[in-house]
Amino acid sequence: MLVFAAYSMGGSTSRLYSALALPLRSAPGRGRSPAWSRGRGGARRPRRAAEGVRGGAAEPPRPAPPRLRLPRRRCPLSPPIRVMQWNILAQALGEGKDDFVECPLDALNWAERKYLILEEILTYRPDILCLQEVDHYFDTFQPVLGSLGYHGTFCPKPWSPCLDVERNNGPDGCALFFRRDRFLLQDSACLRLSAQALETNQVAIVQTLRCRATGRPLRAAVTHLKARSGPLLVCGDFNAEPGEDVYRLFSTSGLGLDSAYKRLSADGRSEPPYTTWKIRPSGESRHTLDYIWYSRRDLRVDSVLDLPSEEQIGPGRLPSYSYPSDHLSLVCDVRFQDDPDRLQ
Repeated sequence: MLVFAAYSMGGSTSRLYSALALPLRSAPGRGRSPAWSRGRGGARRPRRAAEGVRGGAAEPPRPAPPRLRLPRRRCPLSPPIRVMQWNILAQALGEGKDDFVECPLDALNWAERKYLILEEILTYRPDILCLQEVDHYFDTFQPVLGSLGYHGTFCPKPWSPCLDVERNNGPDGCALFFRRDRFLLQDSACLRLSAQALETNQVAIVQTLRCRATGRPLRAAVTHLKARSGPLLVCGDFNAEPGEDVYRLFSTSGLGLDSAYKRLSADGRSEPPYTTWKIRPSGESRHTLDYIWYSRRDLRVDSVLDLPSEEQIGPGRLPSYSYPSDHLSLVCDVRFQDDPDRLQ
């Protein structure tokens, strides 16, 4: 299967992440019903590492969680593979370049925003995590997720726009994490992508994993790339709507790829109306740009996390106090087509 996709932290921060991990150990197992919900409204919030992050202002209530709409399945004997795709918004870009005119400035504060990002990741505990616009890998994501059993790889952009922002934290790039108790790493490469024989600023991480439970290989990559046949997952922010050439390239590639989030539509053929929604000085923009592609011949989708409604997102759109990025996270459970559990 193919999936595209170290500094110590202070004591108070480490205690926060320990508190975050505790409720997960008693959370429902991976054999739970596919009717799981987005935890933005229902997940227990961790205690802040420092008081007064927002200057004493009351935090707006977090929206109620949307529900999954796929049919209920029998509880499988072995767990599916949970995949999470998320453009988390580079901190330097959020504060220095993106001009979110309706977003409160303190909602972009990294000391606050990183907790919301980590909370969402730890709420769903993906087996494979694909992130883009990561500019705090070494001081946040690698140490925290590494301590919770994840193996991580980071590939920076060669000409990251973050470097143009004063007091930046280094270049942004892609990060690929997987749970060490689920997979073994067999091969890994960081690639710089090209278009028409010209190098671009885009990168990809390509890894070959081996599932500990089944012994089967799984090839994974963040962002698009030419791939070999076999079980395949391709996750990323492609900056392309469903009607654009990049989308058509994947949907008609000959690799037999399908988009997991089409499962949320009534006919199973349409993408969601948005995965990013923001307001800038030039106006309001709502687009579908993020996808989890999977090979239909080799994989099936068991469940997909619904997206919040317009009312739940709120009039200020993204990012906000409740949603730490200008993109929404995508989460799905997939399974090998010939998994014997499907015969139960």
